Amino acid sequence: MIGISKLYCGTVEPSDPLRYGRKAGKLPSHLLQFSEDKKPVVVWNATRTCNLHCQHCYSASQNKQYEGELTTAEGHALLEDLASFGVPVVLFSGGEPLMRPDIFELMERAVSLGMRAVVSTNGTLIDRDTARRLKQIGVSYVGISLDGMRETNDRFRGLRGAFDKAMEGIANCQAEGLKVGLRFTIHRGNAADVPAIFDLMEERRIPRICFYHLVYTGRGERLTALDLSHEETRALVDLIIDRTKRLHDRGFRAEVLTVDNHADGPYLYLRLLRENPERAQEVWELLKMNGGNSSGLGIASISWDGNVHPDQFMRHVVLGNVRERPFSQIWTDTSNEFLMKLKNKKAYVKGRCAACRFLDVCGGNLRMRAEAVTGDVWAPDPACYLTDEEIGLAPSERQPAAAQA
Repeated sequence: MIGISKLYCGTVEPSDPLRYGRKAGKLPSHLLQFSEDKKPVVVWNATRTCNLHCQHCYSASQNKQYEGELTTAEGHALLEDLASFGVPVVLFSGGEPLMRPDIFELMERAVSLGMRAVVSTNGTLIDRDTARRLKQIGVSYVGISLDGMRETNDRFRGLRGAFDKAMEGIANCQAEGLKVGLRFTIHRGNAADVPAIFDLMEERRIPRICFYHLVYTGRGERLTALDLSHEETRALVDLIIDRTKRLHDRGFRAEVLTVDNHADGPYLYLRLLRENPERAQEVWELLKMNGGNSSGLGIASISWDGNVHPDQFMRHVVLGNVRERPFSQIWTDTSNEFLMKLKNKKAYVKGRCAACRFLDVCGGNLRMRAEAVTGDVWAPDPACYLTDEEIGLAPSERQPAAAQA
């Protein structure tokens, strides 16, 4: 997760996380990515059921009931263990989490245990009463997924009217004083909508957006041909940076982040070296605190059936099940060789990743994409768009340009 607004627009300084000792339990939410102890943010896919059929859904959810989901009692036990382990945030996801009948009870329990409850939703089910209930419970943030403007979004989400319903959900959250933002997964089918999304944010005063790079998992495996080329990615990241700066210059200090391609951090740093070297050095310190990819360390995923995964995309890797052992034991199990390697992934990545001068701030980028394309989880992430020259490879180590695309 790369905070474009934090880094490029200077809304966070290196001294800010240091003021809290960089401890996850003390840091405010917007500084958690700079924590030193890296207690995991847990994505709990509380249900697989969903009322939409999104083309890139990593859980391949459908509008049907799935067997084997954790019961309410098991959910309470899970949350109690997460809290005692020091998990700072539980992100309730799905499927569509608001389709789980006891979801409000579980969110309320998470908050009562001292954790931040965050909701990742398609927004179509958030009427005024639902928004009011989320506010009363103490939900910290509601992230609503859009895949573009009206026509684009509805095509990728598989339901005509999904965009308008999501916008109603945003308005209902705002009316109840809930912090609400957007989640946008980038690909060739919707990249042209990004400028309009920024216009929408400014018009509706939506204070936060996360732009997710495409990950080849779930139904997203079929969309690899829709992923942006390296040059297209560079152009889009530049656009995101420019539009974020424009919002801030106009007095709207929206929080803009990119997610799931950690090359964005070094790319932004290299741009700042050309434009503002003094700020570039401050950004370098923040990128080192961030550390890049955090799968198996600062991010964890728990499925509807209790299986624990290194992140929400690496669903084929099951580290254990909370019905058999508490999450806290699974996550600290030193006998799990793969989990231990993930926690120290910089020692195991191969090729240009291993030789990259930005390895300490990128963390080897996303392992799921590497495995999906090459079959080797430690291979270089094919979505890294930095050139061999930019990452510091000697001329004899560099690949032909065609091999980098």
